[in-house]
Amino acid sequence: MFREINGLPVHVLVIHAAVVLVPLLALLAVGYGLLPRWRHRLDWAVAALAVVTPIVAWVATESGEELEEALRAKGYPPDRLQQISEHAEYGDTLFWFALGLGVAALLLVLSTSRLVAGRNLPRWLPVALTVVVAVLAVFALVYVYWTGDSGAKMVWDGVV
Repeated sequence: MFREINGLPVHVLVIHAAVVLVPLLALLAVGYGLLPRWRHRLDWAVAALAVVTPIVAWVATESGEELEEALRAKGYPPDRLQQISEHAEYGDTLFWFALGLGVAALLLVLSTSRLVAGRNLPRWLPVALTVVVAVLAVFALVYVYWTGDSGAKMVWDGVV
């Protein structure tokens, strides 16, 4: 399912979406938390990205595993497979940070939305969620960089 589309590895097609969407979610979610007067303009984008980004990150990791299996089946040398495995570990960690960021961003949007404005939520909740979003955003950005950089180096060095 995650192996090929029209002869191209799905991983190669999906990673570009992850490389764009993870930083975009990080930036907009932090902006949403820190700039209350912009929330009404950012809420739909943050909510949509909070749902789509973890899905894209998951598809990227699953398709990467399929690509790794295909390369293993082709008899790739162990040193190259080790590099691919390290890249995959970065990608797996990135998925969990993207998922956490997505959940935290959704909770932040919900905690500040008009739908729950009349409820008795603690006033500190949006502040706490903003801190959680900011921390997860930093980790997601670091891991999207490490994952992308290790993958790009493998491509440019001819490993894959």
